[in-house]
Amino acid sequence: MRIREWQDILEDVTERDVDPEQWRAVAGDRAAGVGEDMYLAHPGAGVFFLKTYAKNPFEVRGVGTRVARNLDDEIGTFLPEADTGGRFAVQSPPEDEEQAETVSKRLETVLETHADAPTRPQDLFDDVMEALESPAFGPMEYDQYDRPDELEDLSERFEEADELLNAELEDLIETDEVDRGFM
Repeated sequence: MRIREWQDILEDVTERDVDPEQWRAVAGDRAAGVGEDMYLAHPGAGVFFLKTYAKNPFEVRGVGTRVARNLDDEIGTFLPEADTGGRFAVQSPPEDEEQAETVSKRLETVLETHADAPTRPQDLFDDVMEALESPAFGPMEYDQYDRPDELEDLSERFEEADELLNAELEDLIETDEVDRGFM
C-alpha cells in the first residue's frame, strides 16, 4: 500500500479511463481527531481512501491510498446506490479558453433543457456533470457532523489502511501545528 498526498489520489481518480457516472462515495468525520474520511469507489477503478483536514479556510491537507483494485459485491454494499442520498463530483479545470467556451455552451443548453422540462434533481446534476466533462461523479452518503454507518463499516473492512492513514494525517497535523481544524 502506497500512501500519497490526497491531491495525487484525486488526480488518479480523474485520470482513470472509466465511466464517470459509476463512481460512488461515502464520507464523514474521522472517528478520532480533526478532519474527514472519504472513500471513492468505481467498479472498474477500485476503491480509494482519503483522510483530510482544513489547515485554514484556504488550504486542505491530507493523505490517501488505493485500498482495493476491484469493487466487489461485499464492498459495494457499503456504498450508496445510484438514486440515493446526495451527489458528489471531482472536477478538472478546462485546458484552455476554447474548451471553456465549448463547455459553457453545453452547460447553457443543459440548463435551458431542464428549465423547460420537469426533471429530478439527480438528472439535472448528472447532465450538468456530463456537460462539464466531470471525470468522476455519482451518489454519495455524507454526514458533515458525524460518521455514516457505511463509513464505519468500510473503516473496519480496511482497518490496516485506516490506522496507517491516521498516523500519517496526525503527523501532518502535528507538523502544521494545528490542534484542531478550522471551523
